[in-house]
Order: sequence, then C-alpha cells, then structure tokens
Amino acid sequence: MTPNRLLTFLLLLLQIILCAVLLSCGGSSQNTTTRPLTIQDILDNGVSQGIDGILVYVEKTGESPLSFASGLQNRTNTVAASPEALFKIASISKLFIAVASVKLIREGLINPDDTLAYWLPDISIRIANSQSITIQNLLQHRSGVPDFDSQVGFSWQDSHTNIDNTLEFVLGLPADFAPDTRFEYSNTNYLLIGKILDTALGYSHQQYIRDNILLALDMTNSYSLLSEVDLNLMSRGYWIGQDRLQQDYVIPGGSMISTVEDIGVFIRGLATGTLLSSEEKMIYDQFFPSYAHSGWLPGYQSIARYHANIDTVIVQFVNTTGDNSESISSNTYEQLVDFFGG
Repeated sequence: MTPNRLLTFLLLLLQIILCAVLLSCGGSSQNTTTRPLTIQDILDNGVSQGIDGILVYVEKTGESPLSFASGLQNRTNTVAASPEALFKIASISKLFIAVASVKLIREGLINPDDTLAYWLPDISIRIANSQSITIQNLLQHRSGVPDFDSQVGFSWQDSHTNIDNTLEFVLGLPADFAPDTRFEYSNTNYLLIGKILDTALGYSHQQYIRDNILLALDMTNSYSLLSEVDLNLMSRGYWIGQDRLQQDYVIPGGSMISTVEDIGVFIRGLATGTLLSSEEKMIYDQFFPSYAHSGWLPGYQSIARYHANIDTVIVQFVNTTGDNSESISSNTYEQLVDFFGG
C-alpha cells in the first residue's frame, strides 16, 4: 500500500471510530437537543427563565400520583414553592359551574333550551337577544354577550368584588354576534350562568358545588372565594413583579381557590371517575369537547387537562403573569405532556 493510500485509509478509519463514539454517547448531527432527565428538570428550567414558582400534579391510571414544585411561592420571605399551597385557579372555576349545570339539567331543575330572559328577566331587558340566548349558548360561549373584561373602564389592576357592578360593563351594549352563530369566549357568560343557578336553586351555586362536587370527591382544600381561606396557606402571585395575593375576585367562573392535587382529583373524577352519572356524562359530552380548562388572574395562571391518549391528568399552576411568563408557562406544560408521551 502506497503512503498516500495508507494515509487515506487511516483517515477513513478515524472517521468511522469517531462516528461510533458519538452514536454510543447519544450524539447526532441531526438532533443536539437533550431531553430533560426528570420532571424536576423541566420545572427548574421554567423557573430559570423567569417564573417565580411552579406547581405540578400528575396522575396516570394504575400509578401513584406525583406532585412537584420549583421556585418560590413567597419572594419576601423566600418561601419555597409547595404543591400543598392554595392557589387562585381563575377560569378553571368555570368547569365547576359547567358540572353543576349538567347535574341540574339532569335533575330537571333547568333546561339547556331555557332562555336568559326566562331566568333573569330584570337583567335581560338590557341584554341584546336575551329572548333567544339559551343556557346552552352561555355554557358553550355561543351567546354573543360581550366579555366584560374587554370593556372601557374594566381594569385587572382592580379587585372585583361586586358581581352586579361587573355586569354593568356590558349591560346595554350591542351583541357581538347573533346567538349560536359562532364561538367567542366571554367571562360574562359564566357570570350569568352563576346568577341563573342561584335563581333556580334558591340558594348560592357555590353551596351546590360544595355539596355535590367538592364533598363528593373529598376535595378538602378547595374553596369558592378568597375570603374563605387562610392567606398564610396561599401561594403569592406576582404580576410584573407586584404581589397580587390580596387582589380579590368574586365573579362566578373565576373565583375559586384550590391545590394542584384537588384539581387533579376533580379532572380525573370528571373525565373517567364517578363525578358524573352515565346520563350526566352524556349531557356533558354533548356540550363540551374536553375535560380541560386554563385560568388567568393577575399573578396566577393555571391549566388542568385530562389527556385521553395517555390516560393522564396533568395540572400546572404558575404564580407569575406578565412579561413572557405566559409563554414560559405554556412551553413548560407542553414539555410535561411530551415527557409523558402525550
């Protein structure tokens, strides 16, 4: 073999050896991204990007539930985030009102075709199309009633502790669209459903939720209002750096307080458990496309979802809002779902 051919052969052999070493170490010229080794890695990465604290609960059928936390739930006292902390779940509260409505439909106390004008005549005279807006339209965000939080004068800087005052932001406004012609999320829909349920029951829908959902699932760390809880047990929430723990919000569909575990128990009970009878489940599935909801209040964002393809419930709470924290939170949740094969 000539010296040139020998040199070529040796270089080729060296390349083969290097490739073999890289492959044995997991190296690849096509993918240099390292998959997180643990759930804790995912959460710690989210905190390193600017989230104050993050709480997670994961429950897969046949396996023990898992709870995780990373970061801080109180900056001032440097208190580490804890999965046991109480948290403002914001619009995840709407799922509880939806379930209460389904149960009352099954009981015959309300009918999905009942109109807004039928149940709330005094209010409905100031709401466009109230004679044709149904309970089902409200539940499915297909009513056309404007969202109060999009109106001039409404501010997330303020506490919102008077339901009627909040409703005033939309009374007298034109409809956004004709009932049942399209979907458009509106917090006003569930404020109105809360009022309808109070009227139909003759007492607060919060009490009905306690008696028929929270107690039924042994959700001992879940509450209807911030005023019902010991604030020392709460995770503080930070909106663009400002502590928003005591900023109250009592509006139906956004007022509840809970823990990641309790919400995980609720989602499992709703999706595949005993919370709904077979008849109630048929009604729920007719009205709603999934067993999931997200939530946002100043300083608090959350998501809870049952992933049917992997038979797993994943709940995530983040006590930071503003800047790019919403994006970080969303990306973190997607990584958790990917981690479990979703």
